[in-house]
Amino acid sequence: MKIDGMRAFVAAAEAGSISEAARRMRLSKSVLSERLAELERSLGTKLLQRTTRKLALTEDGSAFHERAASILREIDDAAADLAERRGTLIGPLRISAPVTFGRMHLGPALYPFLIKHPQISLTLDLDDRRVDAAADGYDAVLRHGEVDDSRLVVWRLAPSRRRLVASPGYLARRKAPRTIGDLEQHEGLFYANRGIADWRFKTGANAVIARARARLHVNNGDLLRDAAIAGLGIALLPMFLAGSAIKSKKLRVIEIGVQPDEEFVYIAHPEGRRASAKLRALADHLRTAFGTPPYWETDV
Repeated sequence: MKIDGMRAFVAAAEAGSISEAARRMRLSKSVLSERLAELERSLGTKLLQRTTRKLALTEDGSAFHERAASILREIDDAAADLAERRGTLIGPLRISAPVTFGRMHLGPALYPFLIKHPQISLTLDLDDRRVDAAADGYDAVLRHGEVDDSRLVVWRLAPSRRRLVASPGYLARRKAPRTIGDLEQHEGLFYANRGIADWRFKTGANAVIARARARLHVNNGDLLRDAAIAGLGIALLPMFLAGSAIKSKKLRVIEIGVQPDEEFVYIAHPEGRRASAKLRALADHLRTAFGTPPYWETDV
């Protein structure tokens, strides 16, 4: 049994398709398919059932997948441990991160890390949807907000303050809100991936929900900020996104006497997996690069 065949099988099982598995492994579909076929021949059983929409694991495939994935992690960890004993960080690292934060802050922080550790091969997927770190084959996910998956081990990288903002033009047309109740009379711009059309604040130990008339739902931070700058309404934005627009006076902060729920930029890896030295090193590097408080808040 070849290790390459096991890797192809685990990638296909986690991706749900030959095409996606081939993309993740940077192989042609034909090469990956041949490796799968060779593995099935060596085991004498069918591991994957191809349907019109996606791949499905057979009963034998389900039984083999967990053991194969564990074996591959052990092999990778063993190789990484040997490299780390020599003071080298080596091997693949696959991470998911939000589009806007990745473009604005994560990318510039990553480049020095990769230059310092040239034997790390990083795959960075920028996607605003909430991925399943374990099922989608990620070593870790980087996110902003609250942690809502108990299967993840979370490391905080930086606090993330959020502020209510609107353009000077919008506030010139409409009386600026002064209380939570005033927000109900305003146009609201909401981040669609949170799945709710309200804003949550804290007064002491109590949570308070504020609502506005939903003018726009969008699943991208850049567009949400730009809609606020264009004067469409009020948005609750993290400072890593709104800071430069506030500094340039394209957006104004709205004070209503309460603060939004506390949130963080964090990196998280699947529970039950030992975090690799390269992932721990990356987390330490990002904490230093972002700073405490993070640089995107001290510049305003």
